[in-house]
Amino acid sequence: MSGTKRYSVMFLKILVGSILDAAGISFLLYRNGIIVGGLMGIAMILNRLISTPVGLVTIAMNIPLFIIAWKAIGKTFFIGSVMGLILSSGILDLFDFIPPIVLTTNPLLAGIFGGVVSGFGQGLIYSAGGSTGGVDIVAKILRHYFPYIDYGKIILALNAFVYLAYALVFGVYESAMYSVFTSFVVTRVVDTVLYGLNYSKVCYIISEKSGEISDAITNELDRGVTLLYGRGAYSGKDKMILLCAIKKQQILDLKRVVKRIDPDAFMIITEAREVLGNGFQYLEDKA
Repeated sequence: MSGTKRYSVMFLKILVGSILDAAGISFLLYRNGIIVGGLMGIAMILNRLISTPVGLVTIAMNIPLFIIAWKAIGKTFFIGSVMGLILSSGILDLFDFIPPIVLTTNPLLAGIFGGVVSGFGQGLIYSAGGSTGGVDIVAKILRHYFPYIDYGKIILALNAFVYLAYALVFGVYESAMYSVFTSFVVTRVVDTVLYGLNYSKVCYIISEKSGEISDAITNELDRGVTLLYGRGAYSGKDKMILLCAIKKQQILDLKRVVKRIDPDAFMIITEAREVLGNGFQYLEDKA
């Protein structure tokens, strides 16, 4: 795909995502007293205090961050983030000129449906290789100087500060709690857009009967198994470790197979956001 076509597709996805993100925030969340996290949340607090435009203030607060971070975040992500920031924030301010549309006055419904619409829009923006700026950029800057800090914890801490400030400044503790709830909805929807609903699992199995278990997994569950060679630190004995990527609906079957053959087997099961290859989604489907 040529550079022009690639950026055109990126722009289209970010545009659609920005419209959905701004619509969810404007028509459902903010009009029911629910704010978002990050710098836009700070802009919403300022809007309630001194009536400044949310989108314009969000852009203004992001400018120094982009100046600091533009070398560290990569060209594609930088361009996509600038697009996402300007479009989502600009469209949000444009929606203020539309006569108030009351879709619901129930904050729980607003949080759920607003979170779904906004999350779907943000998912499109992220899938295009961009972002809406804010805490994403702050987290990348902090990670550059403090690489040992977990990315997710940085974002969680920054968002928690915004929600706490919102609750304390205006005394709207219930609205702040709805805001926290909505952030979880948004996160889940973004993950669904980026990774799909069909999460898979990765299993590590250590057993004295690794050969029998491997054959059973292959024949009964129709899943491939990779053999890893290891050594017990305490016993000093060589061990065979089975590595198996498996669909989540087969986890119970796998546990039954392992328990039947070796009740003393040691299993580690972790979540895999994506598994690409034979038996799962093919690589070309994600190209």
